[in-house]
Amino acid sequence: MALTIREDLSASDAKPEVFEPPPALVITPCDPWPRPYYLESRLRRVQPYHYTYNTYCKERWRGRELLDIFATEFRDRPREYYKDAIECGKVVVNGKKVASVNTIVNNGDVISHTLHRHEPPVTAQPIGIVHEDNDMIVINKPAGIPVHPAGRYNYNSIVEIMRAERGYGWNPLPCNRLDRLTSGVMFIGKHAVAAEELSLQIRGRTVKKEYVARVIGEFPAGDVVCEESIMQISPKLGLNRARASGKEAKTVFRRLAYYPPRSRRDEDAQPAEDARTEKEKIRDSKMEWKQKEGCSIVRCLPFTGRTHQIRVHLQFLGHPICNDPIYCNQRVFGPNLAKGDSVSDNDEDIIARLSRMGKSEVAEAMAYHDEMMEEYNKRKAEKMTGQLCEVCDTPLYSDPGVHELGIYLHAQKYACEEGRWSYETPLPAWALPPAGMIGPMETTEDQDPLALVQGLEGLEMKSNGQEKIALGSDGRVETSKPLWVMPG
Repeated sequence: MALTIREDLSASDAKPEVFEPPPALVITPCDPWPRPYYLESRLRRVQPYHYTYNTYCKERWRGRELLDIFATEFRDRPREYYKDAIECGKVVVNGKKVASVNTIVNNGDVISHTLHRHEPPVTAQPIGIVHEDNDMIVINKPAGIPVHPAGRYNYNSIVEIMRAERGYGWNPLPCNRLDRLTSGVMFIGKHAVAAEELSLQIRGRTVKKEYVARVIGEFPAGDVVCEESIMQISPKLGLNRARASGKEAKTVFRRLAYYPPRSRRDEDAQPAEDARTEKEKIRDSKMEWKQKEGCSIVRCLPFTGRTHQIRVHLQFLGHPICNDPIYCNQRVFGPNLAKGDSVSDNDEDIIARLSRMGKSEVAEAMAYHDEMMEEYNKRKAEKMTGQLCEVCDTPLYSDPGVHELGIYLHAQKYACEEGRWSYETPLPAWALPPAGMIGPMETTEDQDPLALVQGLEGLEMKSNGQEKIALGSDGRVETSKPLWVMPG
């Protein structure tokens, strides 16, 4: 064996390692404290700040050009922006500026993108506390605020807002998930053991969840069961549809109240003159939702936990949530709003239409019967203004309208099946009777879809021609409760 002699250089002879300086970028701290919040016009805003995203090369990126990756994977900005960002060093690979936008990305590479981050404003409504102990905080989440940092939202998220209120070192641990647009009961663990215990209960379906929604038209009386399977057709857009080939889903609905339109509330009022042109009358006759007057407040009990399950099932039943910008949008789903549709093969068209919303078009629910309100909402909705940020040339959005800060869907109650705990919020303002009308101010047991659930335990749903019946364990037909099931 050959012996290699290696000279030991003294400290005085050793040459110091020289590191290349980072790209010449103006970068503020990526974790500013206190958080750069300010309140204005009933909105919580975040001052724009520089932020660096770091990500390892994904398998599908290997061997591809850097610009091609950004232009196809991150489509919230135009290709020209990414070209300029690479050329000026805002996008670097392994901490170094690349020689060309056509640089090939390899396995193990770390891609960093520093940008001037603009977060959308959210409601300034405070996060309500329903219950708090040493292990858990039960909150009433305001609509329009995402739970975790995601997409355009970072500090304007439930996790970061609560951290800002309780201290930098506090780590909130959400145990259940609510969509950004949905309000209601959420559980925040104070430590990992408590969070894991409750999360296991929720995943194990030993927790009963109840929601309340406001939908277009007069929802059927009695108990309504929808068992249409649901499939995600666009993860990027968060779009789901009723599909026979999707994952099984089941929701029970019960109407809490129906409120007719203002024109029918005064029996002595003379009917308003129809000022529509013949062309407008023909157009409206093809829009089924235009014939559905008023709104209903509906209690919803999901048996399964599919994404957008309640919203998709209500759309399928022909009574979508009144202000749902996706599932109550005729520009996306057409004049019938996909009522009873589980077989259409127009997914690509739906995705293309929805992707335009909020950019060149306003994203809004189209089932407004008040034309003046519709025009107001169009003007106040969030969309690109055509202006650019003076610092980074990012296209700027207008503020969201009040109707865009949330939808009429609220997680009102979570309860342990074993009866150990139950947490409930009051009805949201939009679920209360309109001015001059009488209706429920709170939910009661006789309106509770949980009662139907208990009655359905051990029952089997079967079809007899066009008629749906419920059979008891002894094979006899149960007739004590009205049961209406939407045909598929």
